[in-house]
Amino acid sequence: MTTPRDLLIVTLDVAPIRPLERGDLSLALAGAELIDLLGTEALTIEDERIVPGLCPPTGDRLLDEAAASLVRQPPHEPVGEWLWRRGRGLSSAYLDALEEAGQITRRRHGWLPLRAGQAVPVDSPGRRHATDRWASDEPVLATLAAAIGIREEPAEDAAGAVGDATVTVLAAVNDAVMELEAERQRRAIEEAAYDNIWRGE
Repeated sequence: MTTPRDLLIVTLDVAPIRPLERGDLSLALAGAELIDLLGTEALTIEDERIVPGLCPPTGDRLLDEAAASLVRQPPHEPVGEWLWRRGRGLSSAYLDALEEAGQITRRRHGWLPLRAGQAVPVDSPGRRHATDRWASDEPVLATLAAAIGIREEPAEDAAGAVGDATVTVLAAVNDAVMELEAERQRRAIEEAAYDNIWRGE
């Protein structure tokens, strides 16, 4: 199991403190990929830019795809830009991968047998791993979950428990999620103003 897979299982298992947005989840999954790749020495972070390193196979198809997508020529890609590029549609890709691996199933409605239902984690070693990591308040998983509204901010600052590069990625995820929320609010205000014009208000 990887951090992105653990995070996705947690989002399916735990009731969020605010509505979970798919775009937020995709950004957090991209950040989780970077953190796992830091652990394999597939990259380093220098001046908030991703510098590719060794690329040993991770055994996880999506994580290997992430490593292969790193920009290898200088100037290297800023962490924030990579999150937006890699994150596009990433939550759907991980849902599909977990379903293919038998880690989740779809809860179907009896009266709509052909319609895909809600994704539900099955009892598996992967789910138990994610649950144990969640219960231990592991700082990376907890901070990513807080960024997307699954939980409150961890009581313990992640900066004291992880390296500077991981802190840089976690901060970039938080900034990207806040930027996406600001864009949603801007669009909502514009749509409300447009509706008011049509209603003559």
